[in-house]
Amino acid sequence: MNVFVLSCNHHNAGLELREKLAFASEEQLNKAYAHWRERHPQSELVVLSTCNRVEIYAAADEDNDDLSVEQLTEFVSQFHNLPSDEFTDSVLSHHGIKAIEHLFDVVCSLDSMVLGEPQIVTQVKNAYRIARENDSCGPLTNVLFQHALSVSARVRTETKLSEGRVSIASVAVGYFARSIFNRFDNKTVLVIGAGEMAEESLRYLRDEGVKDVVVVNRNRERAESLASQFGGRADDFENLDVWLAKADLIVSTTGATQTVVDHERFATIRKSSERKPVVILDLGAPRDFAPSIAKIDENVFLIDIDRLEGHCEENRQLRKAEIKQARKIIQEQTQRFMHEVYHRATGPVIQRLREQMGEISRSELEILYRKNPDLSETQRAAVEKTVHRIVNKLLHPPLETLKDEAKAGTPHGLLDAIKRLFNLGD
Repeated sequence: MNVFVLSCNHHNAGLELREKLAFASEEQLNKAYAHWRERHPQSELVVLSTCNRVEIYAAADEDNDDLSVEQLTEFVSQFHNLPSDEFTDSVLSHHGIKAIEHLFDVVCSLDSMVLGEPQIVTQVKNAYRIARENDSCGPLTNVLFQHALSVSARVRTETKLSEGRVSIASVAVGYFARSIFNRFDNKTVLVIGAGEMAEESLRYLRDEGVKDVVVVNRNRERAESLASQFGGRADDFENLDVWLAKADLIVSTTGATQTVVDHERFATIRKSSERKPVVILDLGAPRDFAPSIAKIDENVFLIDIDRLEGHCEENRQLRKAEIKQARKIIQEQTQRFMHEVYHRATGPVIQRLREQMGEISRSELEILYRKNPDLSETQRAAVEKTVHRIVNKLLHPPLETLKDEAKAGTPHGLLDAIKRLFNLGD
């Protein structure tokens, strides 16, 4: 079994490259699967494309020698009309057991920006579903992805990896904002900026029930793109003060090098507003809002990134033991999966070899009995026992070597050698 993965994720590639390589819609994925089948009809494919990663999993049995990382690279390059030298240095590739272990890490969210986040399981399920609907899966990827989802369920059940928020955005929304507001469906949310942190924050806010979202960014096009994902509105940066006065919750993620809203500016805005409670989640580094804004009046609640990171780190420390346990489960399940896969490959060969040896033994015994008709039942039983023991001793070394090689990796070379040596055929 050959399994390959080509991975462009938040660890090794920036947002701009991930956007170029992304499969942004189900329609585009359908076209990609058709494109792959035309060129590699004997291979299987599953594409996982999210905001944080683009991964291509391909599999084929040992008879398909053409499958390679180079073919996956060529597929991505041709489909996106992007020269391969623009992305090959920024993607990871794995083969065999490393590819399988990588998938298990991904679906268990050990490879996520947000350690333990549950969204990845749904994303993997959807990717697998779309691949099946496009007839792109087969016996190899079906077993692999079903096993991966099973491993994920075990990690969630046997560890506390998903407990305690560890991302800046999740802590900002789920811990600090919720400590002020007990509901969000009646709140106006202003998001300043349109990058990854803004998008992640909006995902958590959507889960909390937010309905009224306004995105303000210096690049209006990016603001509109982000707002449309969450059913919100976009506005020009020149209108920022209007929304600062109207918003109940402000999430600022600009990445500006200087303060965006100083004390005097926000104090003026508060005078013209009803001074209703407002929560400001300043996720900028450096700060987007002047720290003294928190002292303007008692209804201004300003939480900056230092405070958020401190809370995140506390939760990360609590999870260290859980990460170790999750890794142990993944390694154990990876080995078990590989053993099951290669047992399927070696099992039929071992069975045919034993059957062949059994047929030869029975044929020779029949010749012996015809030549020695006076042998008693006891003598015949003793002869058969001796022949059976000799056959087992002769078969033991090659079969044990085959099993060991199957545990260590793909046993194709030894399998082929045994087939040829004993003339087993296919």
